[in-house]
Amino acid sequence: MTSIDFVVAKNDLDQCKVVTTELPGADALPPDALLVKVDRFAFTANNITYAVMGDELKYWQLFPAPNGFGNIPVWGFGEVVASSHPNIAVGERLFGYFPMATHLVIEATDVSKRGLRDGAAHRQGVAPVYNAYARVSGDPAYAGRKGDYQALLRPLFMLSFLVDDFLAENNDFGARTVLLSSASSKTAFGLAHMLHVRGRKVIGLTSAGNSGFVSSLGCYDEVVTYDRIASLPSDAPVAFVDMAGNSALRAGLHQHFGDRMKCSVRVGLTHRATEPDEGELPGAKPRWFFAPDQIRKRAKEWGPGGIEQRFGAAWSGFVPLLERSLTVVESRGPDAVRQVFLDTLKGRIPPEQGHMLSLLG
Repeated sequence: MTSIDFVVAKNDLDQCKVVTTELPGADALPPDALLVKVDRFAFTANNITYAVMGDELKYWQLFPAPNGFGNIPVWGFGEVVASSHPNIAVGERLFGYFPMATHLVIEATDVSKRGLRDGAAHRQGVAPVYNAYARVSGDPAYAGRKGDYQALLRPLFMLSFLVDDFLAENNDFGARTVLLSSASSKTAFGLAHMLHVRGRKVIGLTSAGNSGFVSSLGCYDEVVTYDRIASLPSDAPVAFVDMAGNSALRAGLHQHFGDRMKCSVRVGLTHRATEPDEGELPGAKPRWFFAPDQIRKRAKEWGPGGIEQRFGAAWSGFVPLLERSLTVVESRGPDAVRQVFLDTLKGRIPPEQGHMLSLLG
């Protein structure tokens, strides 16, 4: 049994290729293992961030690849095509973190009616959410276009939800205006929606080419192109959530607002233009936001089901925005996956598109 895997060079993401990986056949699976066909996965700019941060945040260890290469994790759907676990049947549908591949062997542990975990040794030592799979057979929330929204946006909206929760918990660090870079990105407009709902002024920073789309979303109070950041009033406290990872932009904003920059949180790397040594900046010191830390904190404080209940309510309020602003584009086969990967890497994907892919022909 072989799997087709799409891998990228860790030190040069432009270099990508398809390789084949040997898998055990249905009659040779280890005890409690599943052979899963990966039939559909989402690919967004956030996956590029996974690749850029692959070593630092252990993304590369999740799905082994040939030496010097990495397999970018993606959120998607798989079908169990062989099982040696007594409580998981062939034909079950799973939603979770998969490799960019046609197949994956999962060592099923912690199996419940709602989900399971992959207990493979190389997948330990990372945030638990990256090893969890939901059992979604027959669940209408994961079927059809609703399922595409789940794969494309739900993991990103969880990040939006957690950043908003972090800001709200800290009373927005005294700011009533929040600036979001890469405002057309899916994580950014999810956060903008959350901030807008609780009455904060939200300013979206974006390129001239994406400004029309950002304005059409209705969750930004103001849209400012990157070349006009110096026009922003600097007499009131602001918080900055950086999805772009552009050192020059970050420095320009800090210098413009000075001590009125009350919070500077780094979340994404859509621009991939971060300098290794940025030096000291005026205002709040930029810091990375690490979602698993906030999850652990809230899981302890809110108790069992607390995060899921609050997130579910927020997601329900967000879906109507997706239905009117996002077009799902489907592509199949290695050549199509390579093209979408390169277009995403180079920033050529229109912001109103969400891409669902499959390496299966």
